[in-house]
Amino acid sequence: MPKRADIKSILIIGAGPIVIGQACEFDYSGTQATQALKEEGYRVILINSNPATIMTDPGIADATYIEPITVDFIEAIIIKEKPDAILPTVGGQTALNISIELYNNGILDKYNVKLIGAQVSAIERAEDREKFKKAMDDVGIDTAKGGFVHTWEEAKDLIGSMAFPVIIRPSFTLGGTGGSAAYNFEEFKDLVENGLNASPTTEVLIEESLIGWKEFELEVIRDKVDNVIIICSIENIDPMGIHTGDSITVAPAMTLTDKEFQKMRNWAIKCLRVIGVETGGSNVQFAVNQHNGRIIIIEMNPRVSRSSALASKATGYPIAKVATKLAIGYTLDEIPNDITGKTMAAFEPTIDYVVTKVPRFDFEKFPSASGHLGVQMQSVGEVMSIGRTFRESVQKAFRSLEVGLDGLEPKPLAKGDPDLKRARPLNMSALRHGTAFRLLKVYKALLDGESIDAVHRTTGIDPWFLDQIKTIIKISKSDQEIDSYIKNLKFNGFSDKQISRLINSTEIEVRKKRLEKNILPSYKVVDTCSAEFIAKTPYCYSTYNEENEILPIQGKKVIIIGGGPNRIGQGIEFDYCCVQAVFGLQSMGYKTIMVNCNPETVSTDFDLVDRLYFEPVTFEDIMNIVDFEKPIGLLVQFGGQTPLKISRALEKSGAKILGTLPFSIDLAEDREKFGKILDELKISCPQYGTGKTLEEVLNVANRIGYPVLVRPSYVLGGRAMEIVYTKEQLVEYVARSADVTAGHPILIDEFLEDAFEFDVDALCDGKMVHIGGIMQHIEEAGIHSGDSACVLPPYKITTEALEEIIRITKSLALKLNVIGLINLQFAFKDDQVYVLEVNPRASRTVPFVSKATDIPLAKIAAQLTVGASLEEFNLKKWDRKPYVSVKEAVLPFNKFPKESIFLSPEMKSTGEVMGISDTLGQSFLKASISAGNVIPDRGTVFISVNDADKLNAISIARDFQEIGFSILATAGTLKELEQNGIVSNFVYKVGEGRPNVVDEIKNNKINLVINTPLGPQARFDEEAIGRASIQKGIMAVTTLSGAEAVLRAIRLKSKNITVKSIQEYHN
Repeated sequence: MPKRADIKSILIIGAGPIVIGQACEFDYSGTQATQALKEEGYRVILINSNPATIMTDPGIADATYIEPITVDFIEAIIIKEKPDAILPTVGGQTALNISIELYNNGILDKYNVKLIGAQVSAIERAEDREKFKKAMDDVGIDTAKGGFVHTWEEAKDLIGSMAFPVIIRPSFTLGGTGGSAAYNFEEFKDLVENGLNASPTTEVLIEESLIGWKEFELEVIRDKVDNVIIICSIENIDPMGIHTGDSITVAPAMTLTDKEFQKMRNWAIKCLRVIGVETGGSNVQFAVNQHNGRIIIIEMNPRVSRSSALASKATGYPIAKVATKLAIGYTLDEIPNDITGKTMAAFEPTIDYVVTKVPRFDFEKFPSASGHLGVQMQSVGEVMSIGRTFRESVQKAFRSLEVGLDGLEPKPLAKGDPDLKRARPLNMSALRHGTAFRLLKVYKALLDGESIDAVHRTTGIDPWFLDQIKTIIKISKSDQEIDSYIKNLKFNGFSDKQISRLINSTEIEVRKKRLEKNILPSYKVVDTCSAEFIAKTPYCYSTYNEENEILPIQGKKVIIIGGGPNRIGQGIEFDYCCVQAVFGLQSMGYKTIMVNCNPETVSTDFDLVDRLYFEPVTFEDIMNIVDFEKPIGLLVQFGGQTPLKISRALEKSGAKILGTLPFSIDLAEDREKFGKILDELKISCPQYGTGKTLEEVLNVANRIGYPVLVRPSYVLGGRAMEIVYTKEQLVEYVARSADVTAGHPILIDEFLEDAFEFDVDALCDGKMVHIGGIMQHIEEAGIHSGDSACVLPPYKITTEALEEIIRITKSLALKLNVIGLINLQFAFKDDQVYVLEVNPRASRTVPFVSKATDIPLAKIAAQLTVGASLEEFNLKKWDRKPYVSVKEAVLPFNKFPKESIFLSPEMKSTGEVMGISDTLGQSFLKASISAGNVIPDRGTVFISVNDADKLNAISIARDFQEIGFSILATAGTLKELEQNGIVSNFVYKVGEGRPNVVDEIKNNKINLVINTPLGPQARFDEEAIGRASIQKGIMAVTTLSGAEAVLRAIRLKSKNITVKSIQEYHN
């Protein structure tokens, strides 16, 4: 059928910021959808609040709105742009939920806008668990026993007819938020209340526990004439009870009988028909009872999901693109398969390899988290690997995680490692709970002689997988001649590092031996058809057998090294930079090769580069590709720390690094050498020192003067940096968080309390420097720049200080021989500019600055690395824009409710949003709404400020009073305010008396908190205040500049919403 002619323009709703449960897979699907629609001649309008995405780049959609994804803002866009249709299926749960809201509020009918890709009735039947259960029961598809409740009373009645344990699943949440398992009546009540609060419709499903059942997923596509195909089957290694996003998964499914698979297939197809999914991709999840073979359907997502991204990358089938074409009227038999160029999209993919996905966790950032996995998703990223066997695939996946593992075996203990004395035999009961690295414990149990049967009984993991792990152990112990032994190990996924330990050698020696004996990887192609047709898109993986399915690319080519799995501190921003680098090189006629292992990203899309290697980002794997392709060079400055960590080793082995050299990058990290450069260039930095013993550490702190910022250079568990105010606190810190062993000094810095902080991104070609943008943080110094809201251009700085920041940036970029990007962080206090940090590479803020200034910094940086000069680009000055941009961090505390919310030098945010408008107040308001912060327009504001802030707080308090707020203040602040004629009410500090400020927050008596701490006690109070604020969803502001921004935002709240596309701002 031809495409729809009644539609000319389509609004795509994006997924918003990266949060746990919804990551950059929707940047990938949204970008694919936008390109597919533009290819067909439609005008594409996009709304997304996330600046770190490729999809919000001005060149992707025709009109891009970086605005809050709320009903009011979308209505304003609809009034202005008059789209004919909305595509809600490529923006995750965010887009589905808001589309339902638009429908319920009558906005779709009011403006005659159609939904394409999924109808409201289908979304509601799939997402509303009660309707879904009824629809399945009506057609004879088994579901779990249970029922729906909307109040605690209903839950109490229902549980009377059920046996514990039970699973509690809130409706309409993402990543299983609010989901839990209750094992007794006592915890049942709290967990039900929690679930009802998490569900936007206060509805919770309570059902029989399926914990221990096997879990499977089918990725399915259906068109409007009822053609249906299964893209791929996915099996969770972890049994039910662990969210599928936190499970290790394998494609295709390994342990299903043909009969079980056919039943699931038939049920999945029937499910799509009954729910009414007419055009697009869906993910259908099943559970199988290991003891009696009973199969039930768990749920289905009527949209492109996290698993769709995995299935796309696993098979090479572009699900988001095909789903989008179906939404505009095509059928599966009319859409060509881009990979083969010979088959149609109705052709089911077949694969002749095994794909493994392993999630990446960052529990060390959240000390309050138990580390136990459950039905609520907690992982922050994932890796995917491809091998000819499960053994090869799982080993490659584990070494892709970047957590110090070289394959599927526990971390080797280093000589002198403090963990050596703690090493003890594995307790089998430790396997009972799902944890981030349970498979390593399984490996250890089997290595220690436990039987497959015993491990299966304890974990519920299918014996087939356990047998594969046991085979890996057997192979490592086999008694063969050395060359055959190495060949066999490589065939089974062992890394050179693993082999070096087995044969008592080094990684470099093993590599040398392999090259001598010609034990080299061959590269296979992901082609959707098991080599039945020749693939047009070279999307490859390595394995160790004889035949290469590809030849090296001809022409001048560059390898871009990707950023590996998302994690806190290194996310989608670096993927954005890698993709921009590809665009830059392609525009200069270079062939581009991407190496990455993250299935959620645009960088691993099959049609972005000339060749994609889906491989671990390790020294060994990159060097294998360098040996095979012989590129003119490698780009390492765009993928965050991942490529930088291996850049020296790559250079030593003969790979040419383009742009800033590893030597310069290391120089910026070396305190002593870098300190000399700063002295030479007359640049100030906070005083610093290092100590290896407690005595040395205390001496340095005394010399510098408290407070100090301390961090171990060798970090245990990532709980790295802390602000320390007293000698006692420092002694306690050293004892608690750093094993001060030989060679692992502690770094001590002067802490500039109450300073303003700035971030600069710049470009350098070795001769000239272009300032990309200077941002000022709203939060005080001492909060990680990734967690701080920042404003471009700065809002409060003298001309002299700004000129000094520019001078320092230029002189350091030239001194470090930067070719490409550099990021610097500054503090400004008492009319003095201090350099805090210098990173000669792409930074987290590059996408934000690029969008705010309309200069694609990463794209230009890549061109500089291959010889372009800044003069050629004729770049405009960064600060000549008549608008203000604000970046705000998005924090995951709803997943870790016991966590201290006091932001610190340790980064905790998972994502970011952007607000852009003509004024600071409006931009801050938009960014706050997008980040999920509630800015009140009336009520009571609590104010408690440090002595240095008291004078400046008076005008802020008066402004709050004038716009109708009541004021609550602690003794010192109250006295200052009343002396200046501002009526306030008294409240105790924490620990002074009751009811104190925390009590009043919990009693819903406070609507906004302004609390600027100084010193250790104030920071302790702030922690308690902050935690209570998070639990109540109240905004807590910790700086006066933040309070001023909030005040501006409140004044503008009542103004009519105005929206402008990023293209309009730029022009």
